[in-house]
Amino acid sequence: MTAEYPQGDEPLIPMPALSLPALRQAIAAVAPSRLPEFFQEIQDAFTQAGDEDSVFPIRHFYQRWGAAIAIGRRPSVAARLHAAERALADPDPAVRDQAVREAAEIVQAAYREVAGD
Repeated sequence: MTAEYPQGDEPLIPMPALSLPALRQAIAAVAPSRLPEFFQEIQDAFTQAGDEDSVFPIRHFYQRWGAAIAIGRRPSVAARLHAAERALADPDPAVRDQAVREAAEIVQAAYREVAGD
């Protein structure tokens, strides 16, 4: 576990492989309300990949949803991210700045986890 995650914040599920079936199963477990978004984005990624003759859109899809799962599988991390997202609407610029930093740290840690760093 990386330093970004507090002690005792055990993940709800193991980190899945970056494959369509594994990601779909993980999203269904940690964020079932996001399944429609997941399915729409995979369709968009495959369409874009065909249009561009590139696998990059599909790789990006896998990384993005891997990061979403890395966050969602730890309830306290997901709660911190949601709190930071809500704080973006605060009238105090210092609160908004702190929220941006907090959200960025969480998302960067999730992408590092997906990359295996």
